[in-house]
Amino acid sequence: MRTATLGPKERAASLAAMAERELDLLVVGAGVVGAGTALDAVTRGLSTGLVEARDWASGTSSRSSKLIHGGLRYLEMLDFALVREALKERGLLLERLAPHLVKPVPFLYPLQHKGWERLYAGSGVALYDVMSMARGHGRGLPLHRHLTRRQALRVAPALRKDALVGALQYYDAQMDDARYVATLVRTAAAYGAKVANRARVTSFLREGERVVGVRVQDAEGGGEYEIRAKQVVNATGVWTDDTQSMVGERGQFHVRASKGVHLVVPKDRIHSTTGLILRTEKSVLFVIPWGRHWIVGTTDTDWDLDKAHPAASSADIDYVLDHVNSVLAVPLTRDDVEGVYAGLRPLLAGESDATSKLSREHTVAHPVPGLVVVAGGKYTTYRVMAKDAVDAAVHGLDMRVADCVTEDIPLVGAEGYRALWNGRARIAERTGLHVVRVEHLLNRFGALTEEILELIAADPSLGEPLQSADDYLRAEIVYAASHEGARHLDDVLTRRTRISIETFDRGTGCAREAAELMAPVLGWDKEQIEREVEHYQKRVEAERESQRQPDDLTADAARLGAPDILPR
Repeated sequence: MRTATLGPKERAASLAAMAERELDLLVVGAGVVGAGTALDAVTRGLSTGLVEARDWASGTSSRSSKLIHGGLRYLEMLDFALVREALKERGLLLERLAPHLVKPVPFLYPLQHKGWERLYAGSGVALYDVMSMARGHGRGLPLHRHLTRRQALRVAPALRKDALVGALQYYDAQMDDARYVATLVRTAAAYGAKVANRARVTSFLREGERVVGVRVQDAEGGGEYEIRAKQVVNATGVWTDDTQSMVGERGQFHVRASKGVHLVVPKDRIHSTTGLILRTEKSVLFVIPWGRHWIVGTTDTDWDLDKAHPAASSADIDYVLDHVNSVLAVPLTRDDVEGVYAGLRPLLAGESDATSKLSREHTVAHPVPGLVVVAGGKYTTYRVMAKDAVDAAVHGLDMRVADCVTEDIPLVGAEGYRALWNGRARIAERTGLHVVRVEHLLNRFGALTEEILELIAADPSLGEPLQSADDYLRAEIVYAASHEGARHLDDVLTRRTRISIETFDRGTGCAREAAELMAPVLGWDKEQIEREVEHYQKRVEAERESQRQPDDLTADAARLGAPDILPR
């Protein structure tokens, strides 16, 4: 199977092709659900388009807890169907669809009460394992185990001795959420979907009651396109209600945004060989291994301010620190925090006022002819949401359409990944890269690593690490612009890599070097390089200022102090 290159030329060609001929299906929104919907549709043989107002996964899908999990806490809510569905998807992703991107991760659950809590929590985790194995997709993860306090402190010495009487350890999975979406988009494009980011829908085209397409503004080239389609799928997440308002129809359901804030701290600040899951008064708090870092989160609060740039306030940061410090022998301080990010969960509005109690299940509706809306759900079950959205759209197509096949469609980079992983020492010897660098590339690109190595072979300087973010090679920056659809510096430092949250300077130290690497690919002159660097620095300043503010209102105002980047 050929891999799709998503460079500037390919983007322009996709926009032109979408405007030239009516599509069977057009997806609006390239988060994980939209990208998954495009892949589902194109692999059923439908002519498919995908447009995104900003960057792939620029909203919710790049700001999650980065977990692929069955939702252990939903067992407590007796939502067995949701857990069963999610565990099946977790198994598929680990074993078949994306083994290069989705990895097992251990979690320790500290027990604070003797007797009953071990029986209660242990029964839940045991059921979790049984449900996973029963679906035939649990073979890739070890079973849970019970630990005494001494055993727990051996695997997690960072815990206070008085914070637990024992523990349970179980496994889930994790991924880089933004990288996963970019890979989904490339997979859809490889099968023939036309895809374009920085292409904002400004209105829907109507013929009588029927939606027949959209009008799109090209935020890069400045042109406007009419893209006609037999069916349009609205997969815009927390923007669902806003997108629906363009149609002039009252939606059949509403989406509420719940803000989740995460902190990133260096690995040496928490001495542990396992992740942690802690119960809070509202939900749960995770401490998640993340390369040379930990991700600590999350919060769960209602948000009705700017959706594009949700802001983390000082109160949010204090909440996370206070809860994690309640179990740590050496508390974390503000000085330990490298990065902070805030994301919005798209929750289906229900009768409960508490966002943590709103449904994580999804809904698909057909509000007017020609338009399908999909919303809600959780990252892990994106493929099921995509299938349901395309199934609904198929009802409006006057043609015979094949059933969903994405259960058997590995993402680009998956095929051959395990063989390359087994041969990583030879790859290191052949290329002169350290084996740790090769492992880093394989776990980000899978078999597509060969494309990165070709760039380095042509220009050995690209095999050097970025000066102020040495976890990443210079070649990865070039590749992001030439192959992965990155259009701006922010796309690369925030989503194609995670430099914006993995360095204490939040990426400002390598911003110029990265911009200069992107410039030849994207045709930037010196003036545009300066604009990109200046914009990124202002974004970081605005985020830092928002994180000093006491509440959501003041944090939101501070974050909006940095405008979005615009092309020349």
